[in-house]
Amino acid sequence: MGIITREHSWYNHWMRNFFTQKVTWSLFFSVITIIVGFGCWGYGIYHYAQTLAKLDETTRELSDRQIASQERMKGLEDRLASLEGANSNLMGALKTEQEKTGSTLEQIGQISNTVGVLSKLSKTDPELLKKYSKAYFLNEHYVPLSLATIDSQYLSNPKATLQIHASVWPYLQRLLVAGQTNGMHMQILSAYRSFGTQAVLKSAYRITYGAGTANAFSAEQGYSEHQLGTTIDFTTPAIGSALTGFDKTSEYQWLLDNAYQYGFVISYPKENTFYTFEPWHWRFVGVALATRLHQSNQYFYAMDQREIDNYLANIFD
Repeated sequence: MGIITREHSWYNHWMRNFFTQKVTWSLFFSVITIIVGFGCWGYGIYHYAQTLAKLDETTRELSDRQIASQERMKGLEDRLASLEGANSNLMGALKTEQEKTGSTLEQIGQISNTVGVLSKLSKTDPELLKKYSKAYFLNEHYVPLSLATIDSQYLSNPKATLQIHASVWPYLQRLLVAGQTNGMHMQILSAYRSFGTQAVLKSAYRITYGAGTANAFSAEQGYSEHQLGTTIDFTTPAIGSALTGFDKTSEYQWLLDNAYQYGFVISYPKENTFYTFEPWHWRFVGVALATRLHQSNQYFYAMDQREIDNYLANIFD
């Protein structure tokens, strides 16, 4: 009994110590847990405060940057506006200078054109576009600057020697070739005639037809377009030198429709007041003037001489 009692007493003592120690450790761990909890909470509060502080600092930095950016943007906008204003002023000045330059270039161009025209006029016979039939007079010493002999294949009389103004010959030759290409058979009966030749011819006409009749179709010496070397009398193999009926030929109609392209016009059409109708008599006046007369259905002698003179510089263009 005694042993059991002691063992039982020891057991009770151990149990009391065990429970006492358990409570103590439990209390200890509870305290530790609370301390750790408060520590964590405190750390969390501290970390949160730090985070808020950093966030606040970051927000202030961003705000400062935004303000600085806005200020820079405003500065750039002001600078851009200033540059645009300066650019506008420069463009205005440039435009003014361009207008001045353009005006100067235009004036230079006009002066150059004028100089060019004057240069051409200085090299061009001033008589070539004068209205000589009963209006202007060519003296007995007038001879074209240069004469070219017409190829005999184009003559009504191949044995004759006919001449024309050297600068007119290329145009006449192109006309004759174009006519042949289109089935025309134009031949040249008369071309350049000197003052003396015209005088002899007019005397012969007076004897043959009488003065009144001769004056109706033949010019006095010094008033004949033939003396200029720019005028041609056309015929065909069928009518020969008589010239009668030339206005009924297809060659005449072809000339009416196409001669202007080569610078030739009929001098005395039906409506003229200088001489009787001469369908065979064609004068070179230059492509520009011939085209103008053709398009306006006007004849050479109906134009004002001052207007005609405007075409002189370009008569051989």
